[in-house]
Amino acid sequence: MIVVMKEGCTKAEIENVMQVLRQKGFGAHLSEGEEQTIVGVIGPKDRVRELGIENMSGVEKLVPVSNPFKLASRAFHPDDTKIKVLHHVIGGDEPTIIAGPCSVESREGLIEIAKAVKASGAQWLRGGAYKPRSSPYSFQGLGEEGLKYLADAREATGLGIVSEIMEPGLVELVASYVDVLQIGARNMQNFALLKAVGKTDKPVLLKRGFSNTIEEWLMSAEYILAEGNPNVILCERGIRTFETYTRNTLDLNAVPVVQHLSHLPVMVDPSHGVGHARYVATMARASIAAGAAGVIVEVHPKPEAAWSDGSQTLTLQAFDEMAGQLRQLHALTQSFQKTTVNV
Repeated sequence: MIVVMKEGCTKAEIENVMQVLRQKGFGAHLSEGEEQTIVGVIGPKDRVRELGIENMSGVEKLVPVSNPFKLASRAFHPDDTKIKVLHHVIGGDEPTIIAGPCSVESREGLIEIAKAVKASGAQWLRGGAYKPRSSPYSFQGLGEEGLKYLADAREATGLGIVSEIMEPGLVELVASYVDVLQIGARNMQNFALLKAVGKTDKPVLLKRGFSNTIEEWLMSAEYILAEGNPNVILCERGIRTFETYTRNTLDLNAVPVVQHLSHLPVMVDPSHGVGHARYVATMARASIAAGAAGVIVEVHPKPEAAWSDGSQTLTLQAFDEMAGQLRQLHALTQSFQKTTVNV
């Protein structure tokens, strides 16, 4: 249920509504948009109607929300969420480009990559210090040593840092080194982990599970939002289908669908989506054309020598060419969006 406030309502009227709801045991979440002020209500809708909220000063109407993901829904928050971290706004006027190696391998090598991707236009450096691998014998990451190398790369370049977190007990440690906490596909429904990152003040990049529906993905975002962290970035990274020529099937349908359902920014990971470097740039361009806020890709000076996921990793030169194309496409896409008639 949402409470739509009248245009020009006062702060006192808004606070009165929220106070009544909280006194009666409901959750109340304020969303002040450019055109409307909305109070999102968490609780049984029948009980809300019994409170007589519609008759309170400043209230225009009550509107039921059918989606199970309340806080993530566009009904609760009509305006797009824009997340500013350091000097860049995710979901803003520029495409967000996150690039770096699958795994952090060495301090010098990471700083070399960071300098190169920054020169090409990336705002963020990605790198795994803790790696969830299908085989227990595969490289699992450098741990805290890798986090220190990521922090050194930020110091050397000014790039924001994105790195994956795998368990609740590591939240405090990883958050002390990075700017954005990444929840990988395998952990999308690790609810204890979602609650833990929801209690931090760090933005969370939430990847879609490879066998999960869009609704399940948004419900996972809801866990984070419900703990008080409003800064969630959704990331489509491909789903598992019958196709074998690519690692996954990159579901670009998810971009416009989620944008219709939710206010949260949506990014795309074409590296994991297709699993082969030769297709990554094409699908990155397609992602931007579909309206994604940006992309996250894997980059390495010598992909054939990368410690993990070399087959889907771009060379520095290939990334440089792609990044320029993405910026041009994003500008063109923005102009289309401004002239598109809502259906």
